[in-house]
Amino acid sequence: MAKKILGKVKLQLPAGQATPAPPVGPALGQHGVNIGDFCKQFNDRTKNDTGMIIPAEIEIYQDRSFSFVTKSPPAAILIKKEVGLAKGSPVPNRDKVGSITKEQLEKIAKIKMKDLNAASLETATRMIAGTARSLGVTIK
Repeated sequence: MAKKILGKVKLQLPAGQATPAPPVGPALGQHGVNIGDFCKQFNDRTKNDTGMIIPAEIEIYQDRSFSFVTKSPPAAILIKKEVGLAKGSPVPNRDKVGSITKEQLEKIAKIKMKDLNAASLETATRMIAGTARSLGVTIK
């Protein structure tokens, strides 16, 4: 018989650098999960992506055990890394902060494809292009 799910928690954490400090500690502690164990497993699973923000969806079971799934980094972070930006434009429709090529957008779309609800790579690329425009990045 399957374990009964007590709760679900979604967190975005730096890859390989999860600690019991907030936001991890309070989010998991209220469900009685072993926080140190989660941090160790998360850091082991994401050690190759150091420097990226990795979303994790954690399912907490009634016996206080847990399982989690890591997702691909947010599109905005991948775009900023690809273009070399520290942050997006405060007024994206007026002030442009960088430019990105269609090939770079397609590369990011391939990374994000499993987490997007897009039917094709072309659709996923258009979704990533929209995120780029909202950051103030022009598309070549």
